[in-house]
Amino acid sequence: MRIYFAAPLFSTAECEFNRLLAEALRRHGHEIFLPQEHEQRTDRPDLIFKSDREGIDWAQMVLANLDGSDPDSGTCWELGYGYGVNKCIMVYRTDFRLFEGADKVNLMMTESANHVIYAPKMGVEELAERIDQEIRNRFEPVRYRAPMKADQFGGFDRDPRGPEDKFADSIKEAAGIPVRRYRHGDK
Repeated sequence: MRIYFAAPLFSTAECEFNRLLAEALRRHGHEIFLPQEHEQRTDRPDLIFKSDREGIDWAQMVLANLDGSDPDSGTCWELGYGYGVNKCIMVYRTDFRLFEGADKVNLMMTESANHVIYAPKMGVEELAERIDQEIRNRFEPVRYRAPMKADQFGGFDRDPRGPEDKFADSIKEAAGIPVRRYRHGDK
């Protein structure tokens, strides 16, 4: 899957964690757009903005790091833009703070996500494995033939199975994988 990796990138520790997680996800076969690999601090702000926006447009999914006492504002914007252009959204949090109560992190971030991973203090390799498993389980093509149901025109369409399956179809279509629609005479 093509993934835009939204995360804070202002300290050595943040950049190193991002780099290691991006490398681990690439080993799982994903293509990663990591902003820190595409921009320099000497770039003009308008060029950084353009590069990041184009990265989100290229991606099928926005993966966002919500660590910290308050998620990074740039990461939040990238997440919101991805949501606004109908990208698949997955967020994760490895920070152990704010895990008590009903609102573990800003609800605007978690409610815009298709999937949230809470993984306090989880290591890079284990987190990459978990992200990869969630992508494969939730967002990759459904491998069975859905039941048939008559449509309003007398043909047959796939039976809508629920929002998660419809979302899987939208991911398939975004990836250029045809979604089969069954009509009279199909075998």
